[in-house]
Amino acid sequence: MLKKTMIFALTISAIAMQALTEPAYAQISEFKLTASDNAAGDNFGFSISISGDYAVVGAWWDDDNGTNSGSAYIFKRTGTTWAEEAKLLPSDGAANDEFGKSVSISGDYAVVGARRDDDNGDRSGSAYVFKRTGSSWTQEAKLLASDGAAFDVFGTSVSIYGDYAVVGANWDDDNGDRSGSAYVFKRTGSSWTQEAKLLPSDGAANDNFGNSVSISGDYAVVGAESDDVNGFHSGSAYVFNRSSTSWAQEAKLLPYDGAVEDHFGVSVSISGDYAIVGSVGDNNYSGSAYVFKRIGTSWAQEPKLLASDRGPEIDLFGSSVSISGDYAVVGAPMDDDNGISSGSAYVFKRTGTSWVEEAKLLPSDGASEDYFGWSVSISGDYAVVGAYKDDDNGTDAGSAYVYSG
Repeated sequence: MLKKTMIFALTISAIAMQALTEPAYAQISEFKLTASDNAAGDNFGFSISISGDYAVVGAWWDDDNGTNSGSAYIFKRTGTTWAEEAKLLPSDGAANDEFGKSVSISGDYAVVGARRDDDNGDRSGSAYVFKRTGSSWTQEAKLLASDGAAFDVFGTSVSIYGDYAVVGANWDDDNGDRSGSAYVFKRTGSSWTQEAKLLPSDGAANDNFGNSVSISGDYAVVGAESDDVNGFHSGSAYVFNRSSTSWAQEAKLLPYDGAVEDHFGVSVSISGDYAIVGSVGDNNYSGSAYVFKRIGTSWAQEPKLLASDRGPEIDLFGSSVSISGDYAVVGAPMDDDNGISSGSAYVFKRTGTSWVEEAKLLPSDGASEDYFGWSVSISGDYAVVGAYKDDDNGTDAGSAYVYSG
């Protein structure tokens, strides 16, 4: 197995690179991020989010507050440089909380999930909101479900937009064991209060509704990757619309060609009138993603996204997705261009109703089992991609890469 041996305390490199696949791509700039105190097994890059000049990166197995207690890091862009600005830790962190399993950032606020926190019982879960003042980030609130219970894993997924945050609890059992749920919180001043609990109209046991969440404006989308609507674990996703303080299900999203074990809904993202849903198990786990557009109160499927160099291999394309404006990025963490499970990510651009692959992202120092593409996020002209098993600072210490072009 190919492994890298150079160890860095903090790597933020700026390297011009040319993406390599069949289409002719423009030159893309690459910046590599690692934590200042990164160590073996931290899994830095397991989760990732970018908003404007700021990015947050989760390291869910960091050990600052005990084994696998977890952490997250804020990076800020100045010109062409990205520098670590803060390390986020919960005020009451403990071993095995897995703080950093999920992260999201919007403006001056970041939210971090800790799905194995035990305030409401073993693995009941929680999420934490942090606020930026100048260059400081301080914990503003700890979010807990009003009806949280053991093994709900609240915090498995998080998303924040403006004054609203949504948190997934995919093992909640309101509609049967591990049927799942999601919760919406609203900020008023410095207080965050639960506004709604989201449940699908047809939820059932083992759907895992809430395994992925995303919010944009008055709309939230929630994945249910184990829904059996098109066969065992074929998957689905649901769109909810806010009217005043009420959230109502507006649509259930399904792929036109859904099949057994597609896991459609494993990843979701929404931006304006567009939503993208990953289907990692499609075509024997080579994977795919689907774009949906809102027209009034209806959501219509646009193109199905596939990698231009797809094959029969298990690439897990669709493991992660993110959409912003006319661009979408899709991760394929088991792609083999730089070795077994080295990983890749693909950028797609919308023109009218067409989505065309514009770039394939590969890290300049990619290696076997880095799992580059496990997490992705896009905001404006910048995309960030996590490689949580990169070994620069020890086995599975992890890293992330920022791209612009």
